[in-house]
Amino acid sequence: MKISKQFRAHSNNYAIVSKNFKHIFGTLLLTALLLTGCKNNDDDEGVILTRPTAEDYNNLKDEALEELVQTFEFNTDDGYVTLTSEQGVQISISSSCLRLDGETVTGAVDLEYVELFDKGSMLTTNKPSMGIMPNGDRALLISGGEFYVQASQNGQALETNCGFQMLIPGELTGGVDNDMTLWEGRVDDNGNIIWDEVEDGGPQGEGGVFGEGNQYYGFFQSFGWSNVDRFYNDPRPKTTILVDVPNGYNNTNSSVYISYDGEDAGLAHLDTYDEGTGLFSEHYGQIPIGLECHIIFATEDGDNWKYAIKGVTIEENGIIVFTEDDMSVATEAQLTIIINDLP
Repeated sequence: MKISKQFRAHSNNYAIVSKNFKHIFGTLLLTALLLTGCKNNDDDEGVILTRPTAEDYNNLKDEALEELVQTFEFNTDDGYVTLTSEQGVQISISSSCLRLDGETVTGAVDLEYVELFDKGSMLTTNKPSMGIMPNGDRALLISGGEFYVQASQNGQALETNCGFQMLIPGELTGGVDNDMTLWEGRVDDNGNIIWDEVEDGGPQGEGGVFGEGNQYYGFFQSFGWSNVDRFYNDPRPKTTILVDVPNGYNNTNSSVYISYDGEDAGLAHLDTYDEGTGLFSEHYGQIPIGLECHIIFATEDGDNWKYAIKGVTIEENGIIVFTEDDMSVATEAQLTIIINDLP
C-alpha cells in the first residue's frame, strides 16, 4: 500500500510539533524547578542567602563614628587650654599634665573628640548605653552624653597625669539630673562598648560629675570613652526577651537594640546571640513587663543601613520576630533621623 505524500507531510509535521512541544515543556519544567529552588525563604534549608560579612558591618559602624570625630590642635606652650565643641561642650586640659611613655610632652598636640547625645548616633556608632551592675549584669543607662577624648602627638596616644575637665550644657541632655554619675567605657573583643561606673567620683577633681545651674561639671581622670549616666528606674516586674531575625544574620553582621519610649537618650543592646537557636537575647532579665518600646534590627546593605523597627509592649518571656518583609534600607543620616523620631 502506498502512503500519500500529503499524509507523510502531515505525519512529519506532527513529529516536529511533538518534538518541539517536549522540548518546550522540558525547558519550562526545569525553569520552574530552578525558581522554586532559588526562592529566598527563611524557612528553606540549604538556600544560599546574600548577607553582609562581619567586616562589611564593622566598616559601616566605623564610618559612622569617623564622621562624628571633631579635631583640635594646640601647643603645650599654651598652658591650660579650653576647647569648645560643635554643640557647646567645653574641654579644658592642662598641657603640663600630658605624657608620652612617662615623659613630659612639648610642642604641638592633636585632640580627637566625639560627643553623642541622641539614640540615632548611639546606634550607628554602636555605642548603646548599657551599664555594668554590681552583680555583673547589664542594664539600661539614661545618658547625659557619651564622650570620646584622646590627645596625641605625631600619631602616638598621650596620657594625662592630672586628668581634664568638661563643662556640659544641660540643654543638650534635657536638663540637669543630679542622679547622674560618671562612667568609663571599654570596648570588648566583639567591638561592643561596656560602661563601668567610676567609683568614689565627686566634684573635688578626683573623678566624677555634678550638676550646678544648667550645666554638668565633669572631672575625667583618663582619655578614652566616658559617659554621664544613671540607671533606668522602673518598679515593674522584669523579664527576659528573645528576638528572631532572618537566616544568615547573627551578632557579627547585625545588631538588635531596644529604644525605650519616652527616653531620648537611652539605647539598650541585646548583646547575646545563640547560634543554636538563632535568637538574640536580653538574658539579664532587666526589661520591665508592660514597657512600651521599639525593637530595632540593624545591618549593612551595599554601604547603606538595612533596618527594621517594631513597636511592642513587653510581655513576659516574649519573642519578637523580624522577617525580610520588615526590612528597609536607608543612609546613615536617614536612619539617625528615623531613630531619633521614635517616641
